[in-house]
Amino acid sequence: MADAPLNFAVVGCGALARAQHIPNLAASDRCVLHTCCDLSDAALAECRDVHGAKHLSRDWREALRNPEVQAICLATTERLRLPVIQLAAELGKPIYVEKPLATELAEAYEIQRVVHASGIPFCVGHNRRNSPAMIDAQRIFRQHMESPRPCPWRWDREGADRPPLPEDGVAQFCCRINDDWYSWKSWVFDPTQAPHGPMLFEMTHFTDLCNWFLAAEPVEVMAMDSGMLNHAVIIRYATGELATISLCANGTFGYPKELYEAMGNGGIVVVDHMCEIRTAGIADAPGRRTYPFLRDRHPALGQEGGIAGWLAKKRAACADVVRTGNPLDQFTAEPDKGHAHALDRFVDQIQGHGPEVCGIDAAVLATRVAFAAIRAAAEHRPVLLEEI
Repeated sequence: MADAPLNFAVVGCGALARAQHIPNLAASDRCVLHTCCDLSDAALAECRDVHGAKHLSRDWREALRNPEVQAICLATTERLRLPVIQLAAELGKPIYVEKPLATELAEAYEIQRVVHASGIPFCVGHNRRNSPAMIDAQRIFRQHMESPRPCPWRWDREGADRPPLPEDGVAQFCCRINDDWYSWKSWVFDPTQAPHGPMLFEMTHFTDLCNWFLAAEPVEVMAMDSGMLNHAVIIRYATGELATISLCANGTFGYPKELYEAMGNGGIVVVDHMCEIRTAGIADAPGRRTYPFLRDRHPALGQEGGIAGWLAKKRAACADVVRTGNPLDQFTAEPDKGHAHALDRFVDQIQGHGPEVCGIDAAVLATRVAFAAIRAAAEHRPVLLEEI
């Protein structure tokens, strides 16, 4: 007999929650959008009228203590995270929390202590781990690193005379992020809400992916920035792996936002905008695989899918904006970044059918690496993780 759907309470019904978590919960056959909690009457009305929330509340304590609520999706700002998590832990209720986990490490460590002490199922919204393209790419890469499958055509020029090198087989992971800061919300520029800027609120996505793909212990971080908009980060791992993150907010939405390249053991796995993966040098791995788009308004265009298909659809969407004057019309055929899958996989975790999705320890580690990058950029020096 299948498990019954879980009643979720969403605490914090801002733009992200109403764009992702609330409609995803409402559409899921494994979840029930039981309660929406926020101080905004307009947001609550949208949750009820558009998404069908069964109950509305302005009091998060009341929402959590409702015996019908079985799990919580916490999407408030970081200023209201620890008290909600503490009460959820006290009540023994699983909780999914948006990233970054906290704006200060001391609070992240306290959340970690609370979660470990309670043993509640806990998931942090590093959603890219749950993108279908990212899941496939990470699996292919880890299999290749742990059981190398080099292609027979690899050119071994020196053969038996090739000198052994200690870093032979050591991997590298590269992230390139193209963003446009004109689109950012006002809270980003408020140091009381985002005291560390995108080096925290964006960077934890990518430090988490570096840790996940390389499956190694980060030990040192170097970083430079130009202020809020341009960041270059290098992470060194205990076993020699390197990760690089190039984050630029002076870019354009007319081009794919994210490119990931994982290299090692004579092979490469590339994830392009989470709508296409490519491999080379890995025997039996697919050379190219494409993934469905979300909210595609131009299905007749770009039917080849992947990056080429996305670019064709994006050009048409940008032309739509010129005609309509509405800049939001440029968003079409979005890549599946894993938001809905993260909640679905968390339900598996809660019900004992699947592994931990992105737990407290992984999230704290990604946050520590981000804080090491923040310090490295500020102090113009490499920073060891043990300093953080």
